[in-house]
Amino acid sequence: MAERTQKKVKKRLLSAVVLALAVFSAASAGVFARTSESENDEMTKEISVTEIGPLRIGQTENKQAGTGCTVLISEDGMCAGLDVRGGGPASRESQLLNPLMSAQTIHAIVLSGGSAYGLGTANGVMDYLEEQGIGFDVGVTKVPLVAQADIFDLTVGDPSVRPDAAMGYEAARIAFEEPNYQDGNYGAGCGATVGKIAGMETCMKTGIGSYAIEIGDLKIGAVVVLNALGDVYDWKTGTQIAGLLTEDKTALRSTLDYMKASANVVTENKFTGNTTLAVVITNAKFDKSQLCKIAGMAHDGYARSIDPVHTSADGDSIYAVSVGDVAADQDLVGALGAEVVSEAIIRAVQNAESAYGFPAALDLHREEYAGLRGADPAQ
Repeated sequence: MAERTQKKVKKRLLSAVVLALAVFSAASAGVFARTSESENDEMTKEISVTEIGPLRIGQTENKQAGTGCTVLISEDGMCAGLDVRGGGPASRESQLLNPLMSAQTIHAIVLSGGSAYGLGTANGVMDYLEEQGIGFDVGVTKVPLVAQADIFDLTVGDPSVRPDAAMGYEAARIAFEEPNYQDGNYGAGCGATVGKIAGMETCMKTGIGSYAIEIGDLKIGAVVVLNALGDVYDWKTGTQIAGLLTEDKTALRSTLDYMKASANVVTENKFTGNTTLAVVITNAKFDKSQLCKIAGMAHDGYARSIDPVHTSADGDSIYAVSVGDVAADQDLVGALGAEVVSEAIIRAVQNAESAYGFPAALDLHREEYAGLRGADPAQ
């Protein structure tokens, strides 16, 4: 009897020790997790996208017509890669960014409205850069290498007015003389909208957004023109923040649920050419093939934030450019690229203003977003 009692006591003591160790382990894990998270927060510093490196950004827009362009220029040339996932891109000189092509650098990227009509915007950028003596030296002149991608915004304002060479020239001049980048209804974001599966009557106004961080010597950021067919979500919380509106335009509903409800209806024209565009910018040194991979990884940012994404009605494209010589791990930069793209998407929603009869998120979340923009929630 005494021996059995002793064994029970030992068993209980052992169980108590095991439980105590488990509790200590869990508590320690929590402390270490919080410490690690805190250390990461301290290591990561938010910066302006214009602080990443020697890259000039200029924007012009025609507010009345609801369209515009954003130009990013590198005087000395920048290595660039491209990954296109959407089914309806409107683009120019994309093949230059193929790793098999001879050109190792380009001089500018143009993001524009106007769909395929707006592709002439790059002509004006080329004219300005040629005047500045910037481009690939062919002996008799210097040829600026300019890539371009456009969003479809013809259903927003005046469809007969599109970005053109004159607008591209002015944006390039501004980039050099008075850089004016800002988030919101500016540049290529002037006519950007989202949530268009049921037509323009229930879509929302978005714009252009940016986000950038610094981790030690490494800097990386993104500029995103948010013009998706689908809905937009906060990638950290999963909360829908923009997209398809209810019929009375007072709340959000799900694009995917809307599509499921009409699963047997084949829609041939979903406003083809919606297109979300992004440029991931880093001061890390990479070549074209590496940047193409980084651009591909950055598309995870689209997938985390937009649903549905990469549809036949979107021309979803991401450029990745290197404007520095900092040594960095390619996979880390690709993973960070996805994060800065997702954050830039949020900024494109938060900084948009209602226009052309389309409400912005500020109208639905006035109390929450007003503080972020420094506005009076009562207004």
